[in-house]
Amino acid sequence: MNEKIRTKNQDITIRFASEEDVPLILSLIRGLAEYEKLTEDVIVTEQLLKENLFSKRRMAEVLIAEYKNEPAGFALFFHNFSTFIGKPGIYLEDLLVKPELRGKGIGKLLLAYLGKLAQERDCGRIEWSVLDWNEPAIQFYKKLGAKPMDEWTVFRVTGESIGKLAELFD
Repeated sequence: MNEKIRTKNQDITIRFASEEDVPLILSLIRGLAEYEKLTEDVIVTEQLLKENLFSKRRMAEVLIAEYKNEPAGFALFFHNFSTFIGKPGIYLEDLLVKPELRGKGIGKLLLAYLGKLAQERDCGRIEWSVLDWNEPAIQFYKKLGAKPMDEWTVFRVTGESIGKLAELFD
């Protein structure tokens, strides 16, 4: 197991996930999908997580939060790049604290540790998306100093549409 990073709250630790955590990560992803009412969208497998999180070509990183030595939540993130500021950034893809452990400061500490990583890695920003109906999360993020980017609209191409887009090149 990876070294646990102590926080100001002695009951909470944060650590980088290891390959042995893949079943836990998948369980947390499913928990997030259930909360977001998107369970039908989850097609990820343990094998895909192993390939993309722990192979030579790692696509993302995962932080695991523990409360009293038990898994409490996670943050899955990866680096992006800002051409305007000329620096990498961190994109937080997923953040989840188990419902029964919310309100204990776990989410705040996960985000604070991402802030520490962003400083250490000389990143210019941290970004993430939140569902517009998730008012508790929106208020939480605003209290931490995050600002909504209301003038931006997220676009996505998936599945067959990726193939159709690629065909335009041929």
